[in-house]
Amino acid sequence: MRVTDKGQVTIPIGIRRKAGLLPNTDVEFVVSGKRVILRKSGKARRGRSLVAAMRGRATKRLSTRQIMALTRGE
Repeated sequence: MRVTDKGQVTIPIGIRRKAGLLPNTDVEFVVSGKRVILRKSGKARRGRSLVAAMRGRATKRLSTRQIMALTRGE
C-alpha cells in the first residue's frame, strides 16, 4: 500500500468493515513513537446526522400509543 502525492491511502474494504468505518465516519490519527494509529473519532456525529436527515419525513401521523403497539406486535 502506498501513500499518494496528496497523502491519501485507500483502506481495504475488509479492514473498513472490521473497524466499522462507514462513509463520513470521523477518524483521528494517534502518533505513538514511530507508529501512526488510525481510529474512529470519539465524536458521535453519524447518529445525529441520520436523525436530522429523517426529521419531518414521516408520512403517517401516529400517536405514541400506536407506535408502541406496532413495536410490541400488539
